[in-house]
Amino acid sequence: MPQHHHAPARITRICPDCNGFARAAVDTGTRLADGTRATLHTSCRTCEGAGTVTRRTAAAAQL
Repeated sequence: MPQHHHAPARITRICPDCNGFARAAVDTGTRLADGTRATLHTSCRTCEGAGTVTRRTAAAAQL
């Protein structure tokens, strides 16, 4: 019979705003002189690009 192991409450949780995908490269639609596409690299504001937040920050983000 399997046994379940629950993580302690103080462990970080996945960010509720970005769902763990904290950084993204957004295509602007334009091309540079060498033919490559111009991109913007953005980070989630809530977790600051980490993908995880503490339990307290996760509760505050949902308000």
